[in-house]
Amino acid sequence: MAKILMVLTGADSWTLKDGTKHPTGFWAEEAVVPYQALKAAGHEVTVATPGGVVPTPDAGSMSAQFTGGEDGAQQMSDAVAAMTELRSPVALAGVSVDDYDAVFYPGGHGPMEDLAEDADSGRVLTTTLASGKPLAVVCHGPAALLAAHNAEGTSAFAGYHVAAFTNEEEVQGGLADKAKWLLEDRLLADGVVVDKAAPWTPHVVVDRNLITGQNPMSSAPLAAELLKALG
Repeated sequence: MAKILMVLTGADSWTLKDGTKHPTGFWAEEAVVPYQALKAAGHEVTVATPGGVVPTPDAGSMSAQFTGGEDGAQQMSDAVAAMTELRSPVALAGVSVDDYDAVFYPGGHGPMEDLAEDADSGRVLTTTLASGKPLAVVCHGPAALLAAHNAEGTSAFAGYHVAAFTNEEEVQGGLADKAKWLLEDRLLADGVVVDKAAPWTPHVVVDRNLITGQNPMSSAPLAAELLKALG
């Protein structure tokens, strides 16, 4: 049995460029699908958030629109409710990567609000990357990579190939023109190589011990790669 640290956003809103707050949180599918795969394989999951706040699922991610209908919406809601670890997260500031065998970051727009600037998260990411332990990040989760810096102040992920939510997907999702910044742009500016597939298609990139997925549809294949890395 491996011990997995799942790092979730603590934000329940995303500040747009006009200053308004867009309701958000973590994207349910991106947490649920890998969580279920890890638990089914007999692994232990610990949830961590900034400040140890109880994370909020994005309401849209549990709506019929994004879950295939009313039955899917109910199933997703039930699945989130069954993730008992969500109710008592540990604070990121107290996390030691030594205590875990792998680290996983789901997405949602929430990470663009808090994890993109969270020094404790940046420490966890930098330490995990250097340790060689599996590090899996999906969709908007790579926003957290923006807070991960080397001693000289450059990105710890510069030169790494990643999959992440693309500008094109943000445009098609209807929020690109309202955002303060776009994830793909910021990753590229940090020297990260963004490997893109067609919008809304499953796409996973493995570069050394870093496993990344482009969008919610990439959650299942990302989980499969993480399980493979865990052996």
